Amino acid sequence: MVRRLIAAAVAIVLVIVVVLLISGCLKSEKQQSLKTYNHEVSVLAQESEKQVAQPLFVALTNAAGKSALDVEQQIDELQTQARSIANRAKALSVPGEMAAAQQNLLLTFNLRVEGMTKLTALVPAALGGKSKQTSPQIAGAMQIFLASDVIYSQRVVPLIQETLASAGITGLSTAPSRFLPNIGWLETSTVESRLAGESSAQTAQTLSGHHGSALVGVSVGGTQLEAEPAINHVSGGSPPTLTATVEDAGEFNEPNVKVDVTVTAGGKQYKGSGVIPKTEPEKRTNVEIPVTGVPLGQAAKIEVQVEPVPGETNHEGTKATYLAIFGE
Repeated sequence: MVRRLIAAAVAIVLVIVVVLLISGCLKSEKQQSLKTYNHEVSVLAQESEKQVAQPLFVALTNAAGKSALDVEQQIDELQTQARSIANRAKALSVPGEMAAAQQNLLLTFNLRVEGMTKLTALVPAALGGKSKQTSPQIAGAMQIFLASDVIYSQRVVPLIQETLASAGITGLSTAPSRFLPNIGWLETSTVESRLAGESSAQTAQTLSGHHGSALVGVSVGGTQLEAEPAINHVSGGSPPTLTATVEDAGEFNEPNVKVDVTVTAGGKQYKGSGVIPKTEPEKRTNVEIPVTGVPLGQAAKIEVQVEPVPGETNHEGTKATYLAIFGE
């Protein structure tokens, strides 16, 4: 009887151990699937911004001064790229807990495809002498891009982060994705002038006086970076999002002030940029700049520069260099 009781106790202990092992494996597998989904979403989101949105608005700016055929062909290729990203998003392996996030992700990318499809149809007419008639419709297509940005930032990212947190996963960021660079593209008159190449440079020529910007500081995840030779230890994982603070150091409002970031690590360069729609004299404005691909745990050199605005002659204070090591 004693031997039977001992055997039964051992069997119970073994069953408990097996159950715990299986439970641990299942939990680990579940966490890994959630991490994988978050990573794949981040990759697609950044591709949408870097490989579709940014080339698109470069092509649209001053499009009238370029070869119409080249612009139309480039936008058509970007539409194909946007559709490919949407299809890849649809084919993702989605954990059940991420169903709501996936639904909003698909809506985000489908809206971007819809906007690109409309632009593909409108741009030939705009470059064929009908920019005044088509500019309202192009501005309408831009509203579709804005809607996609709102859905991604307010639904996709929060839902993914909530699911990760409920599974006990912390410190893992979801990459941002902004398709519309600034709200100026929502205005018909601005669309028409930008397509025609009537940039702020023309306005600057008529405004004599001091023009310029100053880079006040750069932070990552709320941590203010110290300029070299100080070494900054930054947590938050990859891709890091740098926040640049820019002050209008001139006498005039400056539209579309661009800030460029170059991170050099492991012998490679990783670049990003952001645009401030408008700066005002003596006021400071922040712009967030995500940089994808930056390796963790390696010494990195961060170079940040505010591009000169039209009429700017003094470029001092527009750039800074930082040393950092990015970690989890």
